[in-house]
Amino acid sequence: MTYRKAFSLGESVLEKANIADAKNDAWLLLAMACKVDHTFYYMHVDEEMPEEQAHEYEVLIRKRAEHVPLQYITGEQEFMGLNFNVNSNVLIPRQDTETLVEEALKVAKPGMKILDMCTGSGCVLISIMKNVHGVEGFGYDISKQAINVAKDNAKLNDVSAVFERSNLFEDVMDEHFDMIVSNPPYIKTAEIAELMPEVAEFEPIEALDGKEDGLYFYREIIEKCVDYLTDEGYLLFEIGYDQADDVSAMLKNAGFLDVRVQKDLAGNDRVVMGQL
Repeated sequence: MTYRKAFSLGESVLEKANIADAKNDAWLLLAMACKVDHTFYYMHVDEEMPEEQAHEYEVLIRKRAEHVPLQYITGEQEFMGLNFNVNSNVLIPRQDTETLVEEALKVAKPGMKILDMCTGSGCVLISIMKNVHGVEGFGYDISKQAINVAKDNAKLNDVSAVFERSNLFEDVMDEHFDMIVSNPPYIKTAEIAELMPEVAEFEPIEALDGKEDGLYFYREIIEKCVDYLTDEGYLLFEIGYDQADDVSAMLKNAGFLDVRVQKDLAGNDRVVMGQL
């Protein structure tokens, strides 16, 4: 089978499986299986693929046709201009979450101590630390497997962050932080099954499920965080598009000042933040 025919067949298989960007995914998987770039492809497009590469490409296409996320197949995802390793133990970093980092960067300063609760892949904390030198970063997650991914990503991006397992604040060091950021689970339990298959069937459920009303982790973090924030410390959350009013009210009731909401590039409410 030639490179041209393999690419065309891969695209066709993905289209029939209702993969949204079939052509792009087919190309990325071809490049991965064959370790080629566009220049090589067009110079050798009508040559026969080595049998081993053809088999590998078929395996990758089959996985993607089953709606395994592309990023879990390739093992990587770009976020804030940085590369991150990802696997099925962590949520795939999304552009929406860059809004959380961008808001944190507006108030982060050298010398600050920053805690990232529900850190997952570590992409939020690592991105902050890459952009503001001289901050200390600590990331916590209930999943030991996620913490291992975050540690790998810290090494990959040459960041000296501390990542440890903790069930929320249960095992957090007895220190005070100038900023706490969090992208917690916030999908209502009943709505998870309605998400696209790539999310509902493959991303870690414990990183998605915000319990019955989707607000469980906001309540828990807000209640406990006042014991860990310095005076005038900041708390920033990523939220679901319809959660701004509820989370803003929680922050105000807990004594946070200057509570405000920031929209993402799609115009949806995405970040709520306040200051003690």
